[in-house]
Amino acid sequence: MNDSSGHGSLPTGDSVRHVTRQQLAETVAGLRDEGYASVLDVTAVDYLEHPGRTDLPPEVAPERFELVVTLISHVAPARIRLRVQVPADDPTVPTLFDLFPGTEALEREVADMFGIVFEGHPDPTRILMPPDWEGHPLRKDFAVGQIPVQFKATR
Repeated sequence: MNDSSGHGSLPTGDSVRHVTRQQLAETVAGLRDEGYASVLDVTAVDYLEHPGRTDLPPEVAPERFELVVTLISHVAPARIRLRVQVPADDPTVPTLFDLFPGTEALEREVADMFGIVFEGHPDPTRILMPPDWEGHPLRKDFAVGQIPVQFKATR
């Protein structure tokens, strides 16, 4: 785990830690025990077009996907952002549902839009796209179709 709160200038003063997929659940459990009472957000980024990014510490190898988990402590008060590199050839991470049940819908959105699978999630069905939809719309290589613009006649 790497605390890189000096990396970049975050307007909120959030602390940032880079953790591996294998460290994610243990890190979140530890933060919960330290007083981080809520997960504010679970989201992802597709860095397909930016493979050589320089915003990572030297010991963190960049991957195509990055899972971003933001937690808040009302005791400190403080926020922390966990950044997890997720490879394209194995886009899986452990679910945080058992630690924070409020992550259920957030994880489903990330799975639906990016194709990152949350192992152990209680309901991995799609949440935003129809069940028969093929692909993941927020991936950079998802083909963007054209929808014709229709104008309504004015009087």
